[in-house]
Parts: sequence; structure tokens; C-alpha cells
Amino acid sequence: MKHFEPRIIGFYCNWSSQIGIDSAGVEEASYPSNLRLMRVMCSGSVDPEVIIEAFKRGADGVLILGCHLGNCHYRNGNYNALKRYHLLQKTLEQFGVERERLRLEWVSVAEGKRFANLVGRWTDELRKLGPMRQFS
Repeated sequence: MKHFEPRIIGFYCNWSSQIGIDSAGVEEASYPSNLRLMRVMCSGSVDPEVIIEAFKRGADGVLILGCHLGNCHYRNGNYNALKRYHLLQKTLEQFGVERERLRLEWVSVAEGKRFANLVGRWTDELRKLGPMRQFS
């Protein structure tokens, strides 16, 4: 049987999350190369349609990274991301997409190792789930 490697798309906020990701490199905390990261100004600016499109185009998982609640550069952006996340999980479930395939995490400046660990653990979880079935 062929070994499955999930394709993961990640959106990270320009502020705390970016520095947290950068600190993973500084701390030499490695994480799987399955993750393709895209910077956004705020986790709250990630449009749910973009996430749905990522799954349609073959992503096996989508990760959203934002500042910790109460520390958003745009005040309410991460709260908006949290609300959308819960609604989007329910919507995706209606299309047969497992809740575990969409993940929202708060990553701050000093959490590089935590970021690397969570990506590693989640990649393992996605491997167990197997490839995303056709989504349209």
C-alpha cells in the first residue's frame, strides 16, 4: 500500500502567528513539509469560501493560525475567525468533510516549538484519516 502524505494549506496572521512560526526555525523545531503557508493580515480575514476552495482543489487539511484571543492587532479579528470556524466546521460536515480536517489554533511570538509540535501531531492525524474524498 502506498504511503499517504496529506496536503495541508495554512493561513497565518501577519502579527503574532508569523513571529511564532519564524521562532520555530530559530529554535530549530522542525515540522512536516506537508504544510503550505499563506500569510494574511488577520485570521479573521480568511474568507470561508477560500477554505472551501482549498478542499475542492485537493487539500486534505486546512489550518488557520491567529493571535491568542484578546491579543488581536485588529481587536476582534480572532473572535470573528473563531465564530466562522465553528460555522464552517458544521457546513463542511454537511458535505462529508470530517471536522478534524479544519483546524484553528492560536500561536504567539514565543510558541515556535508548540507550533511545530501541533503541525506534526495534526499531520499524523490526517494520515490516519486518509486522503480527502472528492469534494464538490
